[in-house]
Amino acid sequence: MEEIDVLIVGGSNAGLSAAMMLGRALRRVLILDHNQPCNRQTPHSHNFLTRDGETPATISAIAREQVLRYPSVALQSDKVVAAQAVEGGFQVTTERGEVLHGRKLLLATGVKDEMPAIPGFAACWGISVLHCPYCHGYEVHGQKLGLLASGTMAEELANLIHYWSQDLVLFTNGPAGLTTEQLAALEARNIQLVETPIAELEHQNGRLEAVRTTDGASHVLSAIFARVPFQQHTDIAAQLGCTHTETGLIQATTFGETNVPGLFVAGDNSTPMRQVSVAVANGSMAAAFINRELMKEGVYSRMPVGN
Repeated sequence: MEEIDVLIVGGSNAGLSAAMMLGRALRRVLILDHNQPCNRQTPHSHNFLTRDGETPATISAIAREQVLRYPSVALQSDKVVAAQAVEGGFQVTTERGEVLHGRKLLLATGVKDEMPAIPGFAACWGISVLHCPYCHGYEVHGQKLGLLASGTMAEELANLIHYWSQDLVLFTNGPAGLTTEQLAALEARNIQLVETPIAELEHQNGRLEAVRTTDGASHVLSAIFARVPFQQHTDIAAQLGCTHTETGLIQATTFGETNVPGLFVAGDNSTPMRQVSVAVANGSMAAAFINRELMKEGVYSRMPVGN
C-alpha cells in the first residue's frame, strides 16, 4: 500500500465501520489497532440488529473478516504513540517505531474506564457491574439491584434504573451528598440508602453475589449499576490540538469533524452513547464525510475499477 488515503487508529466497531465504507469507496485505508477495546470483558452485546446477545469479540471478528475482503483496506497490529500534522496530511509513529503517512486521520480510539479501588469491582466490570441499562437492564430487570453513586449522580441513576427494577439499594461509599428533597425522593421509591463504605464485591468469575460493607453487612444483589470516570485511551487528539468537552470527550460535529482540519473522530472517544450500534453509525458518518473531503480536494481512487 504505497499511498494511504486514510489512517484509522483503532480497529473496533467505529474504526471497522469507517474502514468498510471507505473500502467500498475505493479508498486506500490502513487500520492500526492494538486490541484493547473497552468492552473486551463484556459477555454479551445488545441493541445491535442481527447480532443481539452476541459477544463483542465475535462481532469484531466477523467485522474484521468482512472489512478485509476489500483489497484497499489493511489492518496492522500496532499502537500509535505519536502523531503530527504534516504537509499533505498526517504522520503517525507506532510503538514499533514505524512512521506512516495518510491524507486524513480518523481516531476511533475509545476510552479507558477508571475503576475505583474496591476489591472485586474491576473483575465484575461489564459482567455484573454495569454502566448502561439500555445495554444490560433487560437481563436483570425486576431483580434486586445496586447503584453506586453519590450526590446528583445518585439521584439521576436512581431515577433511571428504577424503571427496570423497583428493588434498589443505593451505595454511596461514604457520605451521600444528597439534599433533603433528594433523600425524600429515594424514600418515596423505597430505595435503601447505604452510606457505609464498601469493603468488597463478592463474586464468582465476575458474577456478583453480594456487596460487603466495612461494618460487616452483606447485601445480596444480582448486579450493580455504576458510573465511573474515564480517560481517553490515547493523548493523540491532545497532541494534535483537538478541543475536548468538559466531560473529557473529543469535541466533534455529527460527522466526526474536529477543530483540526483533516482529523476526524468516531465512537466512544467523542460520544456518551457507548453502544456498538452507535459506534458503527459514527464510523459510517465520519467515513462518508472523509470521502467527501477527499473528492473536494481532487483525490480520486487509484484502484482498478471493475475487477
